[in-house]
Amino acid sequence: MKILLLGSGGRECAIAWKISQSPRLEHLYVAPGNAAQYGTNVALNPMDFDAVKEFVDANAIDMIVVGPENPLVEGIYDYFADHSVKVIGPSKKAAQLEGSKEFAKEFMFRHHIPTARFMSVTAETLEEGYHFLESLNAPYVLKADGLAAGKGVIILDSLADAKDTLSDMLEGMFGNASATVVIEEFLSGIECSVFVMTDGEDYKLLPVAKDYKRVGEGDTGLNTGGMGSVSPVPFADDKFMQKVVNHIVEPTLKGLKEENLEYRGFIFLGLINVDGDPMVIEYNCRMGDPETEVVMPRLKSDLVDLLEGVADQTLGLKKIEFDERAAVAVMLTSAGYPGDYEKGKVITGLDGIGDVLPFHAGTKLDAEGRVLTNGGRVIALVAYGEDIADAAAKAKAATALVDFEGKYLRNDIANDLLR
Repeated sequence: MKILLLGSGGRECAIAWKISQSPRLEHLYVAPGNAAQYGTNVALNPMDFDAVKEFVDANAIDMIVVGPENPLVEGIYDYFADHSVKVIGPSKKAAQLEGSKEFAKEFMFRHHIPTARFMSVTAETLEEGYHFLESLNAPYVLKADGLAAGKGVIILDSLADAKDTLSDMLEGMFGNASATVVIEEFLSGIECSVFVMTDGEDYKLLPVAKDYKRVGEGDTGLNTGGMGSVSPVPFADDKFMQKVVNHIVEPTLKGLKEENLEYRGFIFLGLINVDGDPMVIEYNCRMGDPETEVVMPRLKSDLVDLLEGVADQTLGLKKIEFDERAAVAVMLTSAGYPGDYEKGKVITGLDGIGDVLPFHAGTKLDAEGRVLTNGGRVIALVAYGEDIADAAAKAKAATALVDFEGKYLRNDIANDLLR
């Protein structure tokens, strides 16, 4: 099977690593890819659907695996609806579960899926938004309705600041993405990420993970795309996961079918454990990043075989197995991230980390074959361990061996799960 994987981040690197192990694979292309060499990099923009189609036709591609959300939200699944190539991902309408916070919240309320109280606000209903904020207790959660590169969620402790920020968002803080803002009741608890593979009829659950969004240790500072991740998650035991299945996974899939929302791909459930009960913070229509970097190492089954099941609606016939070991990812980032940062720094030490997995996020090769930084999140170092403490220790040890100018990391990844 010839597969085209769209994307260039750590998530796509982990998926490429896993796909490359499959005996079902004939050739893997990654567009545009990075310095990792699990397939052949192709200079394609995943948002240029015509160029993607031209490549698919020229290279007899059998399957497109879509890593990031933007091509899905813009309708790449629908674009190839009459083509022989199989696309892993939801239809444009179903991808609104991620593309529109308002759509997602209304879907959850329609199908009685546990989530926080909310109100959608536009410039015309700003005063009503102020009144809703006044009805809530601090802190206050404001979410840009559309895609905002992972930066569209703001949590504020002051009612006055929340009102000012709501006004700023509606005036274009995130461009068109915040023309509508969803105000949410704050939920207190510990978060985790649950990943579902579905062919529209059946589903399989992937290993549960937890990520760390704040740039600073102790979960302080600005939100980032993710500074690290852990799998498994101790509190996501059989009892908790049965609640997830009964109250969230199966009602979500039933709702998609009832509303004729075509969905063959991954559903990312951003959950929070509120006194032992799971509630949905958000849906994403693809795998998470950096959670994929610990989920893929714990998946023992052939990923290509599972993806074929998704595409052909035979997923129910497939078996899924997990590695019992824990996995911890620590992200190395560029100085200044998530703000301004420099690129082009030489990365050294990757050949000395043994069996630790280096999943490239923002890297490129120069003309001399050296690996350079090419993004804010540069590389995730992922280690297996007999338990979370063991895996975390190995990952953190590897971070001392890999170096580049301005390297930054959080040294407390997984610490909260060890207390």
